[in-house]
Amino acid sequence: MLFFGRPTGTIACGAMALAIVALGLSGCKESRKDDKRAEAVRAFPIADRPVSKSADNTFATEVQRDSMNEARTVMDLARIEPGMTVADIGAGEGYYTVRLAQRVGAKGRVLAEDIDSAAINRLGLRIEREQLQNVSIKSGLPEDPRLPEGSFDRIFLVHMYHEVTEPYAFLWNLRPAVKAKGRVIVVDVDRPTDRHGIPPALLFCEFAAVGFRLTEFVRKPELQGYYAQFEASGPRPTPGEIKSCRLAATPAAAAR
Repeated sequence: MLFFGRPTGTIACGAMALAIVALGLSGCKESRKDDKRAEAVRAFPIADRPVSKSADNTFATEVQRDSMNEARTVMDLARIEPGMTVADIGAGEGYYTVRLAQRVGAKGRVLAEDIDSAAINRLGLRIEREQLQNVSIKSGLPEDPRLPEGSFDRIFLVHMYHEVTEPYAFLWNLRPAVKAKGRVIVVDVDRPTDRHGIPPALLFCEFAAVGFRLTEFVRKPELQGYYAQFEASGPRPTPGEIKSCRLAATPAAAAR
């Protein structure tokens, strides 16, 4: 069984919250040194979990994903409507970017962000080829998506969060970009973080540590995984107030 450290915040989402408590939550100490971390992230706790290596920006072919109605299912769950402003973080080849652009329409806006310059170049060519006038492209940093403050109704993190090397700094920098009634959407797979997925309880814990509250959680075959939705809750903690969620092998280890 896996056990996770308790963050400074709490999670309230019915039975799912009870499932997290059942796993056992406790504080932890950082287990890695800061000497190889960027200066900008050293005020934040170290994530006590492995990180998946960057893939080729393709979870599955677009034809396969459309055959399962993946994007439509996710956009319906997220209640994407015409006129919304949406960010697609880790946009890659633009599977969600182009479909979000179609859904929000001419009066809406989509910001596609990635840290891979080659992916950004390919996406730029695609946006130009498909003449999507409501899409902008931005280069981000591993620890900071560099989003404008108070700008987005929805922020999408689809099959990419498990590759974020500094999740607490990343979420802390992302949070101000969400509008007052905005939501952050995560689509991922329930498996270890070094196998291109993240267990839901660990995801909930890391988001709660930075002041996000889980508002919806759904497992659907169309997603080949799960859908999780969060909203900002309470004041954003300072980096020093954030407590890392610990992945431990035994209850005794988690209690230390």
